[in-house]
Amino acid sequence: MADQYAQTPVGTAPSTLPSLRWDEPPEGPVVVLLDQTRLPAEEVELVCTDVPALVGAIQTLAVRGAPLLGIAGAYGVALAAARGYEVEEAAELLAGARPTAVNLAYGVRRAVAAHRAAIEKGEDRDAAAGAALAEARALHREDAEASVLMAGHGLALLDELLPGGGHRILTHCNTGALVSGGEGTAFAVALEAHRTGRLRRLWVDETRPLLQGARLTAYEAARNGMAYTLLTDNAAGSLFAAGEVDAVLIGADRIAADGSVANKIGSYPLAVLAKYHHVPFIVVAPTTTIDLTTPDGASIEVEQRPGQEVTELTAPPQVLSGGVGVGGGLPVAPLGTQAYNPAFDVTPPELVTAIVTELGAVSPVTGGGISELCARSRQVTIS
Repeated sequence: MADQYAQTPVGTAPSTLPSLRWDEPPEGPVVVLLDQTRLPAEEVELVCTDVPALVGAIQTLAVRGAPLLGIAGAYGVALAAARGYEVEEAAELLAGARPTAVNLAYGVRRAVAAHRAAIEKGEDRDAAAGAALAEARALHREDAEASVLMAGHGLALLDELLPGGGHRILTHCNTGALVSGGEGTAFAVALEAHRTGRLRRLWVDETRPLLQGARLTAYEAARNGMAYTLLTDNAAGSLFAAGEVDAVLIGADRIAADGSVANKIGSYPLAVLAKYHHVPFIVVAPTTTIDLTTPDGASIEVEQRPGQEVTELTAPPQVLSGGVGVGGGLPVAPLGTQAYNPAFDVTPPELVTAIVTELGAVSPVTGGGISELCARSRQVTIS
């Protein structure tokens, strides 16, 4: 089960609450999450004592973002092992919680493999649970390290493409510390530009229907003292037409073998706009987001979410007052309206200027380039 046990008023200082952590109170180990559905109004932690609670948190987006989902999946396996639940069954539940984000299944597989290897070596239940936890912690550390490297590689690419600094960056959804073991993916690049005095403006798409840009990216930008402006998703075209965008930076939930990129719905239209206006469109993601078993964009399973997220205006529970609809939000469409609500869209590789990973950038984006990058990633892992 999950309980809200800590609440912090939101101020202007950086949050002291990590997006995800492992804790071991007297009652037994738990996975503790910063509930992203409550932001930006308040910082509240969810305590997950079992895998069903963690799966629920994943599906309701209390915890979200491809890299962090991988970490959450690994800790979920460790939680099942430590509490004596069936690990393989727990792993199946976790891996299927959100089908598009490849990192989730990746993190689950790593922790399960560590647990299975310990069992095969004849270690007892506690030792095997410890092996799963150690693997989850290793993945957590690796993601933090990847975040630092991606920020450096991404800023170097921006400086190469846009000499002179003063970058005006448009971003979509949320790609900061809330989705990562470190400071994020695309947002980490913008943050590095800010810290080095090269960021002139961060344009933040509100990102309908759940407003991850307005609620989360603006929250992180404000806390870091960045110059940012929030805009509705359909206002982006006017920014491009006015020459106000120097580069688009987004994250990814799955990158196919041919370089097709699945990301939050609304990313593909930005890529089309960027191509027409000759603006670099850059994807920032760790190599763990690349899935060579998915050959192309058409093969990516796109998660379809409840229609109420479109027909109702969702907001943190403490914000809504009166007029609450079927899904717990404020109705904005007639009762019975059908809604099309894919969580992601897919951008073909020919619209992507570069994919930036912890190992460097791939540009132009081709299947061969992706394959070579993954081969380098395996070499680094082995060494």
